[in-house]
Amino acid sequence: MLTKKFGLDTLERAVKTFAQSLVALLGAGATNIVLLNWPDMLGVSATAALLSVLTSVVSLPVGDNGTASVVKQSAP
Repeated sequence: MLTKKFGLDTLERAVKTFAQSLVALLGAGATNIVLLNWPDMLGVSATAALLSVLTSVVSLPVGDNGTASVVKQSAP
């Protein structure tokens, strides 16, 4: 579980999830960027990133060994 590939896969997925959720929240309330509730928006995005990490950990025994993917790669 603590392989470099797994760590990089998990980090990449968590960062993408954080950014995607933050962009979605910005789009939902972007009438005035100064008046947005940044602490709540960052908190929701951090929660989404944490769920992404937990999903990667739970997916570990399902997909290819040592990766965060739930999908098995077919042999070339």
